[in-house]
Parts: sequence; C-alpha cells; structure tokens
Amino acid sequence: MTLTLSQLVLYASALFILFLIPGPVWLATAARTLAHGWLAAIPLILGVALGDMLWSLLAVLGLSWIVAAYPWIMEALRWVAVGVFALMGWLLIRHAEAPVAGDSRLNRPGALAGFLAGLVAILANPKAILFYAGMLPGFFDLTAVTRADIVVIAAISMGVPMVGNTGFALLVDVARRRFSSPERLARINRVAGALLILVAVVIALPSP
Repeated sequence: MTLTLSQLVLYASALFILFLIPGPVWLATAARTLAHGWLAAIPLILGVALGDMLWSLLAVLGLSWIVAAYPWIMEALRWVAVGVFALMGWLLIRHAEAPVAGDSRLNRPGALAGFLAGLVAILANPKAILFYAGMLPGFFDLTAVTRADIVVIAAISMGVPMVGNTGFALLVDVARRRFSSPERLARINRVAGALLILVAVVIALPSP
C-alpha cells in the first residue's frame, strides 16, 4: 500500500466534514427515523454508504470524466430522486395514522425502498458529486494507487458516512421515543412525510 496514514486521516476528516453539512441525506434519515425508528433508517444508511463507495471508486478508477462529458446522466438521477422522495413523502402523509410496524409484509419492501432511496440520494447529491469527482484526486495520486489503496479508500468512503448517519439516526430516535401516543405519532408521520417531500424539493433545485 502506497498511501500514508496522514493522507488517510486527512481524507477521513474531509469526509466527516462533508457529513456535517446538512443536505438531502440528513433530511431523509431524519424522516425515516421519525416515522419508524432508527432501525428503519439503516437500509437508507446502507444505500448512502454504497453510493459513497461507488463515487470514490469511479473517481479512483479515472471515470469522473463521465460526469463532465455526459451531464444528462446526473440530471436523470436527480429527477429520479425527486420522484422517489416525493412519492415516499406523499404516501407517509396519506397513511400517517396506519401502524406500519403492525404489518410485517411491509418490512421487506420498506427496507428495499429505504436502501434505494439512500442510494439515489447520494448518487444525485451535488455535494458527493463535487467531492468525489472533483476533489478526491487532490488527496491521492490516482495514477500510483495500488489495489490495496483502492480498497482502503473505498472502505473509508463507505465507513465514515455510515457511522455518522447511524449516530444521527440514533439521536433522532431518542427524541422520537418521547412521543408515544397515536395522535402524536400520526403528527410525526406527517412531519416526516413533509421532510421527504422537502428532500425532493432540495434535489430538484438547481445547484448554485
């Protein structure tokens, strides 16, 4: 492995700072946690982590030029994300009073929906695109990295946001548990649905 410890620490620190900047992923994580608890946010968090790993791999392997050469790909992903989050928010508001946990058949579809939502959110996130496609080469000499280096970079790219988003979901869940009555839970579901729709709005807005 050619990477130094200082390079890896600097890169991990930059990823953590990126995580601390609120964006669509924070809103989506908060929405799912408020609606169903922190465990329901884990599939979304895994989807985000996988997306982060994919972006880092694309940058390391020298494929970031695709974004510049074919901007319509990012535009398509952005509108897919808008549709996904808007639909999830509308369904949550419409069924705000339904006890989701009471229907076990919703567990598998819900997990897949959460995973895909997380993956779409990070792949269409302008912060992630800018960071991985534009800034990652500044941390490492991508012409000299070995296979072991690529594995480590991908692991850090996946691990830092996964740990950060899990901690964030746990904090949101602590607040959620203080509201246990059906009326308050329904109100929380409506707020969570509104947050998901807000995610769609944020993604739909053009990047500055």
